[in-house]
Amino acid sequence: MSVPTTGLSKLKKKHIRVKHQKVKLFRANEPLLSVFMWGVNHTINELSHVSIPVMLLPDDFRAYSKLKVDNHLFNKENMPSHFKVKEYCPLVFRNLRERFGIDDLDYKESLTRFRKPDNYLRSRARKKYINKLRRSATAPSGVTEMRNGQDSLRDACDLLKYGLSMNLRLRSQPIPDESSGKSGAKFYQSYDRLFILKTLTSEEVERMHSFLKHYHPYIVERHGKTLLPQYLGMYRLTVDGIEHYLVATRNVFSNHLNIHKKYDLKGSTVDREASEKELEKELPTLKDNDFIKQGIRIDIGDAAKEKLLETLTADVEFLTKLHLMDYSLLLGVHECGRGEAEAEAARQKEAENDTENDSESDSDTDNRHDRWGFNTPPDSPRGFGRQSSLRYEGIIPELDIYAIPSQEGAPKKEIYFVALIDVLTHYGVRKQAAKAAKTVKYGSNVDGISTCDPEQYGKRFIEFVAKAIEGN
Repeated sequence: MSVPTTGLSKLKKKHIRVKHQKVKLFRANEPLLSVFMWGVNHTINELSHVSIPVMLLPDDFRAYSKLKVDNHLFNKENMPSHFKVKEYCPLVFRNLRERFGIDDLDYKESLTRFRKPDNYLRSRARKKYINKLRRSATAPSGVTEMRNGQDSLRDACDLLKYGLSMNLRLRSQPIPDESSGKSGAKFYQSYDRLFILKTLTSEEVERMHSFLKHYHPYIVERHGKTLLPQYLGMYRLTVDGIEHYLVATRNVFSNHLNIHKKYDLKGSTVDREASEKELEKELPTLKDNDFIKQGIRIDIGDAAKEKLLETLTADVEFLTKLHLMDYSLLLGVHECGRGEAEAEAARQKEAENDTENDSESDSDTDNRHDRWGFNTPPDSPRGFGRQSSLRYEGIIPELDIYAIPSQEGAPKKEIYFVALIDVLTHYGVRKQAAKAAKTVKYGSNVDGISTCDPEQYGKRFIEFVAKAIEGN
């Protein structure tokens, strides 16, 4: 029995297309970051439906939200099919973000936000579409006539696909930071450099839980006026059966002013020099002895010195009460003259790039702030990423909360970024053993050993910083 050929041809031509959502893709170089971006997007969206409590309860400091995803097909080329996301103390961290003046939507967008394509990507999309039209123009006449109908609609769809939809498909992942300490923790920056992600160990997560119960009331008491790290969220991500812990904090340094010198200061002089490997970096983290040898002074004047030491002393007393030590003062120095020269060089480079673009690219330049700022006002934190490299603005108070300008009449015009970091080290058995070992090695009369009891550590720390600050 023969089968009609017409029926076969109809069956062969029938195609079933599965449509997948293309709006929110979390593309990253490593699965961990893709899952993190997905997790932050999900948890912030879920929190938006939870009413703000009048006051936090003890249970809120033990609470968590947890989600397990299996057979995840959406965006499967960039994300694993099985993963878990856990956010610790979501209401507590939301309250902290509010007290630090950080809106949840701004926080989410900085860590997961869409990045619209630049002129290069737009140019590639445009060339790809033009080449496709040229190929169709050289096709046989019968094929060309056939395109005049429904295929012209497909061309319009292709233009959207290769041009406009790129805006929807690109997200800016957190950027790996070369900074690393002895703990081996990894650091990432949000694409706009407003926030820092740091990997934690399971022990550090336990310490954070213990610390959070005291940290939140202290922040409330101080009305957010502190040099302590601004903790904004803590997460556990399970990828390929391996648990990863991340904590999000506000970036101490500016997202629009380059840092030209960076120091990690403990007030100790024993083994406190930057290693040769560290010195090979473009921006090495220098230490106490490097600071002393270079004769650096924080030249901010008496009034600013008094305010800084008042805040620093309160923070150190708080840490001492919790038997915490081994923290550091992170100091970043921005040289204003050098910064202005860098901004001018960036403007000249931008002008050269504009002249190389074709007329269509020039029309895109008019919408540069819209493309990078998402129609945000000029004074909005969301709009600073692209503009910052094109003009020198100095301190922006809403963003540069750790910034202190040098006093008028200072030999060199500088901006200092000052904050406390690594505040979770408890003076327990391990640190006491380290102190004993260093005492044997260097002698009991050496005062500069970094490992000592919290009271001694705090006193020496404040004295060192006070000497480093230049008054009138």
